[in-house]
Amino acid sequence: MTCLKVSGVYKSFGKKRLLEDVAFELNMGEILGIFGRNGSGKSSLLKMIFGTLVANHIQIKIDSEIIPVKEIIPQQLIGYLPQESFLPKGMKVRNVISMFCDEEEKQNKVFYAPGVSKFETLKVGKLSLGELRYLEILLIGSLNHPFLMLDEPFTMLEPLHIDLIKQLLLKLKETKGILLTDHYYTDVLEISDANILLKDGIKHEVSNKSDLINKGYILA
Repeated sequence: MTCLKVSGVYKSFGKKRLLEDVAFELNMGEILGIFGRNGSGKSSLLKMIFGTLVANHIQIKIDSEIIPVKEIIPQQLIGYLPQESFLPKGMKVRNVISMFCDEEEKQNKVFYAPGVSKFETLKVGKLSLGELRYLEILLIGSLNHPFLMLDEPFTMLEPLHIDLIKQLLLKLKETKGILLTDHYYTDVLEISDANILLKDGIKHEVSNKSDLINKGYILA
C-alpha cells in the first residue's frame, strides 16, 4: 500500500513559530482529517507540502523514497484544492471539463457524476459556491495523483452539496489517499479514518469529538 509520510515540518515567521516538528502518515485508501483554529497552520501545512510556501524544514516520503518538494507538482504526486477557486469564471462548465480532463473516460466520469447535468451549460462564474466546490473536487479527483489535499471543501456550503462531496470523497479514497481540513468537524469525522489537531504549533492525535472538546478546539 502506497504511503505518504510527512515529517519534521517546521515553519516560523520571524520569531513567531507556526509549526514545530509536525509529522503524519497517509495511506492510499484513507482520509486523514486535520483540525485547528484559524491561524493554527492548517493551510500553511498544505501549501508547504505542495511547494507553494517555503518551509523552514520538511521531509516528504512516498513509501521509502524521499521526494523533494519541487518534484511534487512535476511528478503529479499530490493534487491540491486551495480555498480560493482556480477555475476561469467566464468559461462554461462543459468546456472547463473538456479542457481539464484530457481523456474521454475521465471527461465522462465528470459529466455523468450526480448533479453535474444541472449546471454543465452555465459559466463557472454563475455557479453557487457548493456547485463550484463540487466541480473542482470532481476535476482534481479525475487526475492520476495518488494523493489529494483539500482545504476547507465543506465550509459555507449547503447540506445538499456537503453530502455530494462526502460521497465523492468516499468514492475517491478507493484509489487515493486524501488529506482534508475543514471547520465543519462533524462532516470530517463522518468520513475520516484518522484525525489530527494542530494547536500551539504541535500535532495532537484525535479520535473523536470528545478529543476535540478535551483539547479545547470545540466547546462541550
